Amino acid sequence: MRKTDDITHVAVLGSTGSIGQNTLEIISHFKDRFKVVGLSAGKNTKRLSHQIKTYKPDIVSLREKKDADELKDMKWDHPMEITWGPEGAEKVAGFDKNDVIISAITGINGLRPTLAAVKTGKRLGLANKESMVAAGALINQESSRSGAEVIPVDSEHSGVFQLLHKENLREVNKVILTASGGPFFQLDPKELENQSVESALNHPRWSMGKKITIDSATLMNKGLELIEAKWLFHLPPEKLGVLIHPQSIVHSLVEMRDGSVLAQLSRTDMKIPIQLALTYPHRRESLLPSLDLSKVKALDFFEVDFKKFPLLEMALKALSREQSFSIALNASNEAAVHSFLKKDIRFSDIWEVVIEVVEETEERSVNNIEDILKIDQETRKRTWEKIRKRN
Repeated sequence: MRKTDDITHVAVLGSTGSIGQNTLEIISHFKDRFKVVGLSAGKNTKRLSHQIKTYKPDIVSLREKKDADELKDMKWDHPMEITWGPEGAEKVAGFDKNDVIISAITGINGLRPTLAAVKTGKRLGLANKESMVAAGALINQESSRSGAEVIPVDSEHSGVFQLLHKENLREVNKVILTASGGPFFQLDPKELENQSVESALNHPRWSMGKKITIDSATLMNKGLELIEAKWLFHLPPEKLGVLIHPQSIVHSLVEMRDGSVLAQLSRTDMKIPIQLALTYPHRRESLLPSLDLSKVKALDFFEVDFKKFPLLEMALKALSREQSFSIALNASNEAAVHSFLKKDIRFSDIWEVVIEVVEETEERSVNNIEDILKIDQETRKRTWEKIRKRN
């Protein structure tokens, strides 16, 4: 990181998504502190073009070559490198002017750029939980080697990061992540089978991308976060847990061995953890109004019903298994959620297919990114085969 009186240069991976847009809004608010030097997007050329005009980055990347070529044909009022594909996103992540890289590309597609960012030794604001789920050991190894600073952007992990900042891990009994419960928390398990895509996307608290919103409806999102927490905070499985907290005011809790329970509370807005990742160890004035606890009528907490949310139970198992288990769990879930969003399978098919695929997966050690991506692709192929058989 640069000195506090200098401009901090930021690259945003996944700039056209929800986290990316929120990041850029914060940067606009603190334009005397931050400068965007890199943007990486999927295929939303219209939104990316607007971001380019606003922030004038030095380098941008798109998923497809045709979209990058379209950008190149446009007239820009500043010099800029335009690249594309996985290599393009990695180039943005590894750009030499970067001070902070926000990794917000959804899914396993964010793994290579995240690793590229870690290898630079700069600060990584991590919003791509799938990278840590599939390659936590590798990311930790690379960050130790390069000296990179990994700060989580998920609200729950940001809460844990803040709570553990001055604590001794040996004095921690348990780290508890909270889950809103999604749109189906109060339904009977039998009512979940044929829930529509539209119902599953109707999250009661958070506004997020489609994939993560479906994961929240199955509680798979919280399962991925548990696995991520294991690697982020170097915690054994027995020190990790989840509680349903519908109000989404308390984002995480840390139980100490002396009986004290520490909690991090804030509004349900991703701008808060994003801003912390950008400004840490300093705290700047928030874009949001203060949390008024006098208006919070209740803070409820419930245990998880694993019969209703079996994918979370699979994630808990993954905490004690070889990492190939976590890779398969993430890959199969991504494929199944994609099929559900296309309305090719029922809601309950998501966990039925994923559990079947993962339980058939051979557990083995993972030594490099090639091993990770091979397991990922093999798992997706088996998932799609099972989905085709159901149709």
